[in-house]
Amino acid sequence: MLQACSYHSNIFNINLDTAAREVKQTQIRVIPRDALVSLQHLRKLRLTRNGIKEVESDAFNGTKMYRLLLRGNQQLTHIDPDAFVGSSELVVLDISHTAISSLPDSILGGLQKLIAESAFHLKALPSLHLFTKLRQANLTYPSHCCAFQKLHRNNPTPDDFNPCEDIMTAVLLRVLIWIISLLALLGNTAVLFVLLGSRSKLTVPRFLMCHLAFADLCMGIYLVVIATVDMLTRGWYYNHAIDWQMGLGCSAAGFFTVFASELSVFTLTAITLERWHTITHALRLDRKLRLRHACIVMTVGWIFSSLAALLPTVGVSSYGKVSICLPMDVETLVSQVYVVSLLLLNILAFFCVCGCYLSIYLTVRNPSSAPARADTRVAQRMAVLIFTDFVCMAPISFFAISAALKLPLITVSDAKLLLVLFYPINSCSNPFLYAFFTRTFRRDFFLLAARFGLFKTQAQIYRTESSSCQQPAWTSPKSSHLMLYSLANTLSLDGKQEC
Repeated sequence: MLQACSYHSNIFNINLDTAAREVKQTQIRVIPRDALVSLQHLRKLRLTRNGIKEVESDAFNGTKMYRLLLRGNQQLTHIDPDAFVGSSELVVLDISHTAISSLPDSILGGLQKLIAESAFHLKALPSLHLFTKLRQANLTYPSHCCAFQKLHRNNPTPDDFNPCEDIMTAVLLRVLIWIISLLALLGNTAVLFVLLGSRSKLTVPRFLMCHLAFADLCMGIYLVVIATVDMLTRGWYYNHAIDWQMGLGCSAAGFFTVFASELSVFTLTAITLERWHTITHALRLDRKLRLRHACIVMTVGWIFSSLAALLPTVGVSSYGKVSICLPMDVETLVSQVYVVSLLLLNILAFFCVCGCYLSIYLTVRNPSSAPARADTRVAQRMAVLIFTDFVCMAPISFFAISAALKLPLITVSDAKLLLVLFYPINSCSNPFLYAFFTRTFRRDFFLLAARFGLFKTQAQIYRTESSSCQQPAWTSPKSSHLMLYSLANTLSLDGKQEC
């Protein structure tokens, strides 16, 4: 280590008239203070592959050096901010293949060429107004080149997955993502609060709805995280892209969204199958689904969703490919199979839901025993459920499959529009379609609120109705069909006829 003038004078012992000096593979560890003070005529210094770890304050004091090449010093982590005090303006700096994480502000004003290839620790650039004379930049990360778009010599160029833009490009998207995320958070939190706080018996539909609300709540958390990061990095995302996309935050956000999406789809399918089973076997009490059956089903759902969300964190695709932290990396065959398989499973679940609702409608449809208005009402409710599923699934699946097959039809910028407008539709609509619009949920809400001294009148009305409500004895075919209509038409949390 160069700790004494006598030692480092041997290392840098050159003729004063020499304009350039190359020192390499000498195992220098530190460039100390005033190491080159006697080399005033030095113009170019190449210190490549020397094992340098640190450059101390005033290390280049007294020099008129305009080119400094530190390439290949992989253990070089720190250049003191005052290392160039007392030296003339540095024109060319090469810190490629080093572990430097920041640049001294004092040299940036005169710098014309910056070479920082494979400098993976340099994740953030200094303020751009400091680079007053920079003409060429060869950097490590494409996002950094967004800061120097006006330069004619600028590498690497931004790729299709990381264009030079903020996470949310348009003001409308920024507004919508906050509205949608807050709806998902508040709506599903309310559903969980009412269902878990209710004194009613925990039935299979209630149990499944708790899982659905939790999955959709996770989607709301993901959207809030994306919206928050966009707000904090707006206007200079290029300087935060690496820390965000390669960090724990993006991985956590990606895990939340894949887990939430798969668990939501799985639970929606389970709810639909349970409803179909209940209606088509309404008169067979021995065929009734029990809570233990639902626990087994949802255990499978949680395991599947967790595994699907964990795979990108262990190298099967990647959450860090894009700023919105979705698994869009399909460079390998395994990643392609992973992405396409998830999409095909979601499509299969959608057709399963459609088939079940069609079967339910055909089961309850009997014009001779029920008015046509009842048929229309049942069809309308089922059409709304299927439509929301289709709007959420179809655009995402179509464009995602084309991208997974390396035939992209839209850009990442366009994909962000799908992310905000279509991807979270179910997370926002499910609390309304499966909870808020049902009489059972409203009853539980008012009864729960009454325990806190709120809505006592409405709660008393529901108590009175509940106490006077009696289950009819369905013995005739006509009354059996009326029971099926009630089951299909109310779409209640209890999955049974309501008063």
